[in-house]
Amino acid sequence: MAVSLRTRCSVLLFLSVLHLPPSFCLPDLQSPDRATKNQNHDSIWSVADHLQNPETTQRKLLQISGALLPFPPLKVLSHGEPCILLQARTLSLRYERQKQLDLTERAFSPLRSVDTSQSVCRHDKATLVMRFGDVENLRGLSIRIQLSNSLYESSGQWWFSVDSISLLYNTSEEAVFNVTEMFAPSSASYHCTHVSSLERHKALLLPGTGLARRWTLTFTDFQIQAFNITSGRFSSPSDCSTFLTPAILMGLVTSLILLLVLAYALHLLVHLKHIEHEDQRKADIYFSQHLDESEQGSVENIDERNDL
Repeated sequence: MAVSLRTRCSVLLFLSVLHLPPSFCLPDLQSPDRATKNQNHDSIWSVADHLQNPETTQRKLLQISGALLPFPPLKVLSHGEPCILLQARTLSLRYERQKQLDLTERAFSPLRSVDTSQSVCRHDKATLVMRFGDVENLRGLSIRIQLSNSLYESSGQWWFSVDSISLLYNTSEEAVFNVTEMFAPSSASYHCTHVSSLERHKALLLPGTGLARRWTLTFTDFQIQAFNITSGRFSSPSDCSTFLTPAILMGLVTSLILLLVLAYALHLLVHLKHIEHEDQRKADIYFSQHLDESEQGSVENIDERNDL
């Protein structure tokens, strides 16, 4: 006699409470005769799996929802206070045409295994060292980010920059990427959608060694701050697409100074022309008066001679 779907589900629920396998009571499901029985069989087994493994199901759901959100920032502490903050949605490496390595969870997840104890924080320089250990066939993989903080006298403001990013692996091998155009005021953080060595992402990371040309390094939604951190949080971000950079700001200040000098020179030129015009006018008046007096004296002399 065939067992209804509701009856089978009730039996499976009861068996899951007793921790017994579903096949203990439903052997006829292993050999269905019609397509509808196959569909019922699949749905019953999926229900049984959810009932028998609720923790696994919940873990999978959490992983799916969590993958859509960025992990909290990685913090480096100095004297109990955060001195370097780094956050990225993804962090990936690839050596030539080999399989891509995703280091996002190792670096940023709450259960991360990255070691940052060798990082250094000073008022003018900072170094973030992320040690991942052995990853795939790489031994002792580390990522090192060098930052510096400088005062630009022309603008009177402190700016920090990311100077280089290095990959260290297999004890002695090092791939160094020089960094271009990664600046931000020291009172702010730096953010960029892509910090990568790939040309399609503007290639902010330029290979500085031969080994670096074999590697591809990419951060997405990259944000970093290493100076003037307050309350353990990022300050307002300065985006990589911003117009004002130290070089542009210095150029604007220099252009303003040149315009002021040019305006002052034009003012002096106009003033000199005005003085020259006044001098010429006074000279004309003086000479005209002098000529009038001379002519009048000549006339008087002629009149006197005529009288004689």
